Amino acid sequence: MAQSSFYFYSLPTCIFSLCVLVGTATGQLSANFYASSCPNFSSIISSAVNSAVSNEARMGASLLRLHFHDCFVNGCDASVLLDDTANFTGEKTAIPNNNSLRGFDVIDTIKSQLESSCPGVVSCADIVAKAALDSVVALGGQSWNLVFGRRDSTTASLSAANANIPAPTLNLSGLITSFSNQGFTTNEMVALSDFANGMVKMSNLNPLTGSSGEVRTNCRRTN
Repeated sequence: MAQSSFYFYSLPTCIFSLCVLVGTATGQLSANFYASSCPNFSSIISSAVNSAVSNEARMGASLLRLHFHDCFVNGCDASVLLDDTANFTGEKTAIPNNNSLRGFDVIDTIKSQLESSCPGVVSCADIVAKAALDSVVALGGQSWNLVFGRRDSTTASLSAANANIPAPTLNLSGLITSFSNQGFTTNEMVALSDFANGMVKMSNLNPLTGSSGEVRTNCRRTN
């Protein structure tokens, strides 16, 4: 294995990247988090993702990859969506992301639709997580149980993105070291036998919940 597969766009590659992650969810995430506040959020996201994947099948893998690159840098908090500001340089221009990470426009479309339906309710982090699930299903892949209630970060980190997302030039030994530095065993890194369980763990990697963070009205900038 001469190179990391994180930079390829195929769905199997993205599934490999995501299944290896193990995270810890807080008790504040729930499958019914938006049942009262935004009951149509799931159908709104699914419809937009299905349309995007129908127009370009590769977008399904891109949305899955976007979720991975978000969660692997300080947790699933939609920090990857933030544009640069005077106060911080975002993650979009990090070496693993620059000119390769895609799907931002799809997330923008979904956010706009959700803001029209239930303003200020659904977080960008939850949109990215749900879009990843729907993209896999749209391509005929396996679904998984997803919980909601993530909140959005108010900052992003270029240095953390460059440090935490494995470089495309890493060999197997380098990948093992990279994941070990994040607290993952070799077996966890290569575990492909239970995709759904791996995705549940991935999607719950260190989310912001409760009063932490915010719910952005525009996924590209803080409120």
